Amino acid sequence: MYRVCLLTADAGADGSALYENPDLLGHIYVGPYIVGQPEFAFVIADDAGIAGYVLGAADTRKFEGWQEQEWWPALRSQYPLYSGTSLDDELVSHFHSPETAPDSVIELYPAHLHIDLLPRAQGKGLGRVMLETLFAALRECGVPGIHLGVGEDNHNAIAFYRHLGFTELARGTDSIYMGMELS
Repeated sequence: MYRVCLLTADAGADGSALYENPDLLGHIYVGPYIVGQPEFAFVIADDAGIAGYVLGAADTRKFEGWQEQEWWPALRSQYPLYSGTSLDDELVSHFHSPETAPDSVIELYPAHLHIDLLPRAQGKGLGRVMLETLFAALRECGVPGIHLGVGEDNHNAIAFYRHLGFTELARGTDSIYMGMELS
């Protein structure tokens, strides 16, 4: 799953050439979900292996608290903060000062998700199936809404999310927060 994260890290394209350490993205966007919210982790696999995943957290603030207590401390020890300017340095700085979703987003859309599909799994309706699977699991827990962050340059993903019913909620430095009601 870490590999899928890296292979889709450049606005859906292969981001391998952008990072020296191939694990850093996965430590942020994959690992904590598998460990901290495995009941909301779903994978698509084919004969070539894992082709995609959707990962979610039902309560973003609670999940952020869990990460602060259980996930980030070991990574902070393993990757000391360095004030460099590489993309790897930016990811390591995230371990030490993780971004949190705006309160205005969390209020109505307390859950959040990450989804990545390799090109071989795209265009087959699998993204929608994976999201619907996650949405159903969250609805069973009484979650009223879900949000996600997407890079403002990832036009295909933004169009996909809009097609599914997500609307823009807020803007970050270079990202857009989108949300959808689940009830």
